[in-house]
Amino acid sequence: MSPVVEAKGLKKYYDGVKAVDGLDLEIGEGEIYGLLGPNGAGKTTTILILLGLTEPTAGEVRVLGHNPAREPLKVKRLTGYLPENLGFYDDLSARENLLYTAYLNRIPEKEAKRRVAEVLEVVGLKDVADRKVGAFSRGMKQRLGIADVLLKEPKFVILDEPTSGIDPEGARQILDMIVRLRDERGMTILLSSHLLHQVQRICDRVGIIHRGKLVAQGTMGELGAVVEEGEHLFVVRTSRVDENLLESLKGLEGVTAVEAEGDLVKVRATADVRSQIARAVLAAGVELVELKGHTYTLEEIYLRYFQE
Repeated sequence: MSPVVEAKGLKKYYDGVKAVDGLDLEIGEGEIYGLLGPNGAGKTTTILILLGLTEPTAGEVRVLGHNPAREPLKVKRLTGYLPENLGFYDDLSARENLLYTAYLNRIPEKEAKRRVAEVLEVVGLKDVADRKVGAFSRGMKQRLGIADVLLKEPKFVILDEPTSGIDPEGARQILDMIVRLRDERGMTILLSSHLLHQVQRICDRVGIIHRGKLVAQGTMGELGAVVEEGEHLFVVRTSRVDENLLESLKGLEGVTAVEAEGDLVKVRATADVRSQIARAVLAAGVELVELKGHTYTLEEIYLRYFQE
């Protein structure tokens, strides 16, 4: 994949405060990249730099081959941005709001009407296109925000908390829509969110930012492998859990902890000891129902990085 975003040694200081501090970031064409971090970590500042809305103090950055600081208009033509706090005219309809955005982007009237009709259908607002936005729910406004982003037919889209304040079903629909934009339109998407389970569900790769630095990035498997390094967790389900079984597992070489939870036993070890666990279970005269390695959730990975 050719990179859509390339940032090297990116820094941004505000009155001596380091908002972004030597950040390296690369986002490939056609991927959904999740950017995570606590409040004040530097996510918003990074987004503003990518959009050309603030200049970096130091470092290099390219968005679709353009320097946002020196070529902001070129970047803005190719990039769509959905901010966390949307700004629509409540006394105008959804269609009228989008036509006004099209006018501001100098899209010819005939083409604007075609695009507005198309994007309203894409986001599922075709039937309420002429209803005033003031009567829209939060979820409907978020959909309208995505429609607004799509008007320019961007190649790169930045979505800041796109499901914030939306009910689970509405959030699911928006997440599915984001995936379709990637799959059907080939868009590259940067998703900034604090809802870790949603990021885990749709993102190809994840970057964790802390105090202006990208402390980790990769696929879920890659991030989980780093967290798991030096410690493995296995989940064992058996027909019966008794002291004999627990003592047998505790005695295995490399095992550091054994914890029983009902018919489950969690085994922590310094290496992959699955074959030894299986033999120990059978030797204890207990039926082995299930044995698997633990798959780390994004929340567990995130918390582990910040503990460190």
